[in-house]
Amino acid sequence: MGDGSPSYKGHRYPVEVISHCVWLYFRFPLSFREVEELMLKRGVIVSYETVRRWCVKFGQAYADGLRRRRSRPGDKSHLDEVFIKINGKRRYLWRAVDQDAAVLGILVQSQRDAKAAKWFMAKLMKKQCRVPRVLVTDKLRSYGVAHRELMPSVEHRAHKGLNNRAENSHRTTRQRERAMKGLRSAGAAQRFLSAFSSISPHFRPRRHRMTAPDHRTEMTVRFVIWDQITGATAPPTAA
Repeated sequence: MGDGSPSYKGHRYPVEVISHCVWLYFRFPLSFREVEELMLKRGVIVSYETVRRWCVKFGQAYADGLRRRRSRPGDKSHLDEVFIKINGKRRYLWRAVDQDAAVLGILVQSQRDAKAAKWFMAKLMKKQCRVPRVLVTDKLRSYGVAHRELMPSVEHRAHKGLNNRAENSHRTTRQRERAMKGLRSAGAAQRFLSAFSSISPHFRPRRHRMTAPDHRTEMTVRFVIWDQITGATAPPTAA
């Protein structure tokens, strides 16, 4: 296995099968049952409940491995919040990305007031161990309060038109939310979205800026990185 890859001790399925199932679930808008079906087509018999347990156990570990391999985040933070439905109730997903659209952090909260904004910013500062050079948000007043109390020396640009990077980052989450027919609990949403926000973008390079050969080359590199952080060596095949 690659250095730092998770332990698979006690699992009867090989790492190649486990990592492939986790990749399918977080990369594409699939249900656990659909992943089960795709694996059956490959000749691999695994239940959807087993796939679910793998995603819960290894999803965040894989996401952390990818995050460690990323280059240092940029010095500009774009923050945005969007409402999501969890078990029929409105909740808010707070997200921060840098100027290259790399996700810096997410947080599911029940409010979008100043207290929620301060809590999110404080967690970002603790995670990044620094403050950004520039903070970009929409015109929600809660951001202004949190900015003045937590990072007054940082330049704050509050303008809806400047925050497209953070707003666009929500699109894939919306697609998954529809595919999953909603989220069942705040804790489950936080766990899923935390892993999803690292794994999904890893396999979504800026395709519109690449030629087809360059895109294939870039994807090959990213698959190699995935195999390294998961400890896999080859795609799963029928026994």
